[in-house]
Amino acid sequence: MTAILIIVAAIVLLLIGYVGYGSWLAKQWGIDPKKSTPAVEMEDGVDYVAAKPAVLMGHHFSSIAGAGPINGPIQAAVFGWVPVFLWCIIGGIFFGGLQDFGSLFASLRHKGKSVGEIIRDSMGKRAQKLFTIFALLVLILVIASFVNVVAGTFMSDGGFGVSTSPTGNQTTAMISLLFIVLAVIYGYITNRMGVGTLPATIGGIIGIVAIVLIGLNCGFVMSRIAWIVAIGIYIAVASLVPVWILLQPRDYLSSFLLYGMMALALVGIFVSAFAGRSTFNIPAFTGWSTPIGTLFPALFITVACGACSGFHSLIATGTSSKQLDNEKHAKPIAYGSMLIESALGIVALIALGMVYEKYTSGAFGGPPAAFAAGVATMFSDEGSHTYNTIYALLTLAVSVFALTSLDTGTRLGRFLFSELFLKENEKSWKDATGARRFLAHPMVGTTFLVVIGCILGGLSLSQIWGLFGAANQLLAGIALMAVCAWLGQAGKNNKMFYVPMVFMLAATLSSLLITVRKKLVMICDGEALWGDWFQLFFAAAMAILAIFLVVEGIQTFKKQKSLKKA
Repeated sequence: MTAILIIVAAIVLLLIGYVGYGSWLAKQWGIDPKKSTPAVEMEDGVDYVAAKPAVLMGHHFSSIAGAGPINGPIQAAVFGWVPVFLWCIIGGIFFGGLQDFGSLFASLRHKGKSVGEIIRDSMGKRAQKLFTIFALLVLILVIASFVNVVAGTFMSDGGFGVSTSPTGNQTTAMISLLFIVLAVIYGYITNRMGVGTLPATIGGIIGIVAIVLIGLNCGFVMSRIAWIVAIGIYIAVASLVPVWILLQPRDYLSSFLLYGMMALALVGIFVSAFAGRSTFNIPAFTGWSTPIGTLFPALFITVACGACSGFHSLIATGTSSKQLDNEKHAKPIAYGSMLIESALGIVALIALGMVYEKYTSGAFGGPPAAFAAGVATMFSDEGSHTYNTIYALLTLAVSVFALTSLDTGTRLGRFLFSELFLKENEKSWKDATGARRFLAHPMVGTTFLVVIGCILGGLSLSQIWGLFGAANQLLAGIALMAVCAWLGQAGKNNKMFYVPMVFMLAATLSSLLITVRKKLVMICDGEALWGDWFQLFFAAAMAILAIFLVVEGIQTFKKQKSLKKA
């Protein structure tokens, strides 16, 4: 019954947050349904494409969710379920939801531009360049992390080709490949053949069922290295093609997998409780210090997606703001998606509770496998047909969301890479001259990000995830600072940003400085490998950039305060 109480409490609290705090934010900032959005004013058929709310909700939710709300809460469960639960609820409502909603709104009022452009408007050109470099470092870590996760989920030994007796990994790989084909077909028939959303959606769901059945009986075999290369090629292409071809339809269809996954888990929680199938075994609180670090800052770094994630601000300002058809939809898409993700994080925590003893003994390869096993255990015994089917479907869902985050992150990265080399009056690489014209070209930024990200994706996940978490959360602190500064400049209420902004900056800078210290000690002792040097470089670079940005922010707030007094 503990699991039921946890999920019911979570849903009630998150609903109260959405209706109460979310509506108050919209009123404070002046959300205006009559105001034209960038997607309508600047439609270009490639990046600026107005999407129906349901379609954009699918894109935004799938992109922000990825594998993060499953990996983070499960890894942080070493502190006990209470700290993770509280951070997902409080963080989702007052930190993450605030950041996501505020970032999307600010971008809408900046012609769909990035957080960097928002910073330039309120904090100056130097701060913008510093932020852009910082964000690119974060996106490289995003690509590296999820390339690692997806390749690990798809990999299998035994050569190359099709298997008629597939393992779980081979099944997941085949279904994921077919899902991409299905998304392209969906995008074509809805955007070029004029098929309505409802009949296309019904067809899409039937298509999902069909490819799942194919994948359960026919898998795809490829090694880990081969998958890293294949994933790199895929995300490069996916980030360059118009959004209506792949990004919008793939994310919309994948959202049904996510909704279905959450619904299945919710049903499983009640089934297992009343049937006495499994029990929730995670301790309430294990202590202030654990193998992953002390509660502060480790908890707030490990649980990013599900509570507060800087990556969300890049999605909100990089792709979602270019597709929103009306400002009134900003709250459900940005704030609402964040709270749903918080619920997913708690669902992942509960799923872990069903197999906690096995997880702590090292029975699973990673959090996604533990999550899938936990939900499957709610319905049936390990090894049964029901168990195996649910396990395969959930593993598929996690991999699809990781792919979604990958190509979205790569598209965002090419936007930011181009911004580095464009002057204020230049809209695209075509307006630049000389070397800047070459460097601002989408192919250059895409190639740079994909190559570096895939090379680093060959590291172990443990070498990437902790650093990614710290960088991601530091980005959240900077995004909160950026929106806060802009709202202050615009004369709107920005006081709700003060506590989340300071807290996230303090937690993440502390974590990065701890990492720098540890790696320097290892280097001095002669124990460092190239992965440790990589961690040192990224941690030090991001900490320095962030400190400079914080100084710029403090100066901006002082100027705004003096102007108010004057």
